[in-house]
Parts: sequence; structure tokens; C-alpha cells
Amino acid sequence: MGARRKQARRGTKPSAVAFGDLTVDAIMEKRVQSAVPGAKADGVARMMLKGFGAVPIVDKGKRLMGVVSEHDLLAALDGGQGWARVTAKDVMSVNPYSVRPETTVGTLIHVLKESDLIRVPVVNAQNKLVGVVARRDVVRAALKHGLKRAS
Repeated sequence: MGARRKQARRGTKPSAVAFGDLTVDAIMEKRVQSAVPGAKADGVARMMLKGFGAVPIVDKGKRLMGVVSEHDLLAALDGGQGWARVTAKDVMSVNPYSVRPETTVGTLIHVLKESDLIRVPVVNAQNKLVGVVARRDVVRAALKHGLKRAS
């Protein structure tokens, strides 16, 4: 019990690494739900309610093809498309913003601010989905690291 308590406290101390120098890999969510292009839009909408507000769309090799966001689903409804009749491929945004695991948090902040996105997929060098990182992850990391920003 004492060892666990020490470990928990140790994990909350500010890091020696400056906040802006942290990498996306250190703060991203690695357990990511995704869908395939042929998934029905209503199924993707249900996934959103259980997890993230946007669902990455990947091919069989887990390579990122697009993202279905709440905005995309609303646009489909506005256009008269019933979600049970359309697929993720029909409504997804193609060529979405993405970042790599080695991207610094400082760069990520810039991407999130300039794109006005809430979250972005994280892909490796082969464009395979390896995680998702959100504004909330940045806020959590800033608090954990004592708000130290690289200059």
C-alpha cells in the first residue's frame, strides 16, 4: 500500500521536461475506437455517444482515411440523408488533420488553435492510426507539468 501511494505521488510531480517539449505520444489516448468506410453512419453515431466526439475511419490496414465528426453527421441530416442508409465513407471528412507521436505539445497546441479542432488523430510514419489527442489531454498535461511552457 505504501509503495502504491509513493508511486501515485511521484506521477503527479511536475516533470523535468518543459511542457511544450512533451510529445504527443506522452499525452495521447492510445485506446481508440475507429470504424471502416463501409460502417453505417448510425453505427458511427452510436460510437460517438460511447467515446470520442469524432470517429477515425481506417482501412483494413488501420491507415487513416478520414474522420466522421458530429458536424459531418449533422450535415448529413441537414442534407436529408438518413444515417441508416449512408456509410461512414459517404459522410466522412477526407484528408483530416493528423499529428505524429513525436510531435511536440507546443506544435500540437498551434494545430488545435489554428484548425479549431477539439481532437486530432495520431498516426505513425505509415499513416496507421495509433491514437487520438484532444484539447482535454493538453489541459491535463499542462496541469500535471506545472504549466511550464518551453520558450
